[in-house]
Order: sequence, then C-alpha cells, then structure tokens
Amino acid sequence: MWSWFGGGAAQRKDTPKDAILGLRSHLDMLQKREKHLQNQIDEQQNIARKNANTNKNVAKAALRRKKTHEHALDQTIAQIGTLEQQINSIESANINRETLAAMEKASHAMKQIHGKLTPEKVDETMEKLRDQNALSEEIVTAITGASITDPIDDGELEDELDQLQQEQLDEAILKTGNVPVSDAVHTMPSPANAEPVSNRRAAEEEDDEEAELRKLQAEMAM
Repeated sequence: MWSWFGGGAAQRKDTPKDAILGLRSHLDMLQKREKHLQNQIDEQQNIARKNANTNKNVAKAALRRKKTHEHALDQTIAQIGTLEQQINSIESANINRETLAAMEKASHAMKQIHGKLTPEKVDETMEKLRDQNALSEEIVTAITGASITDPIDDGELEDELDQLQQEQLDEAILKTGNVPVSDAVHTMPSPANAEPVSNRRAAEEEDDEEAELRKLQAEMAM
C-alpha cells in the first residue's frame, strides 16, 4: 500500500531541483563547519605558541587539539569538494534533460507543421503553379493581341481631318479677317477648280490691307 501511495508521492517530490536545494543546504553547513574548525586551529596554535617556553604540557595539548581539528578540517574540505562536484553534475544533467525535452517539443511542433508535406508534394504543387502561371500568360497574350474592333478606314480619317482643318480656318477668318497662309495652302482647291492666281493674289492683298487698316484704327483709338 505504501509503495503505491506514499512511496510514489515521495519519489515524485524528489526532483532534481529538490536534490540541488538539499545539497546546497548541506554544503552551506559544511562551509560553516570549515570556518569554525579553522578558527579552532588558529586558537590552539596561539595557545601552543604562548606556552611553548613556559608550559610545555599545555603547549603539547594545544598542538594535539590542533592536529585533531586539522584532520576534521581536511575531511570537511573533501566533503565540500564532493558536494560541489555533485551539485554541478546534477545541474548539468538537469540542463541536458531540459534541453532534450525542448528539442523533443520542437521536433513534435515541426512534425505537426509539416503534417503530410513531402518534397514530392512540394514539387507537384510548384509544377501546378508554373502551369497556371503559363496559362495566365497565354490568356493575357490572347486578350491583348486580339483585335476587338473593325479596322479603321484611312479615308475616313482623312475626311475628318480635312473637316477639322476647315473649321479652324473658318474660326481664324471670323477672328482676324485674314486667312492664315498655312491654312490657305492646305485648303486651296485642286488645280482643276482653282481660281486664277491673279485673283487669289488680289484677294490676299485686299485682306492684308483690311487687316492693316484695322490695326491703325486700333492704335489711333488708344
């Protein structure tokens, strides 16, 4: 009964931490004993020195007690060394155990993270991604390269451009009364329907005179 209940509980309490605490407590006691024995040795040494010439029996008795204390001190120092070594060993072993436990937890966590993941599945997934990327590129190329409108007729563009030029020419005539030379050149009729050169030149000179007259009038008004 005791081995199943009390004994098991006692063993569970005997942890490395408890063992280290117990050893350190005993080590503290031995260190105090070491200091006490050293004081006793010094005291007996002083007694022997004082009575060395006056009372040899007292001096010898003091030296005997000193030898006894020295022997006990040697044993105490040896015990201290043994305890310190044991404490270091337990601490080292405990650190090793904790390190191993941490590594086991890390291994378990890595196993959960990876799950059923394998290099083959990674390669398969990457291959699928490459295929989908290639398909996406093909779709974009097909969309951007396909013509979604009818071809534009160059003749219609020329007609629309001529109409815009004529509108600009009309606006210039209304504003200044002059026909810009560049526009007049572009809007000149074809040779088949063109007016005589002399008539055109006379019209241009008349327009220039009108423009100059309006300019003088404006200056006089100022």
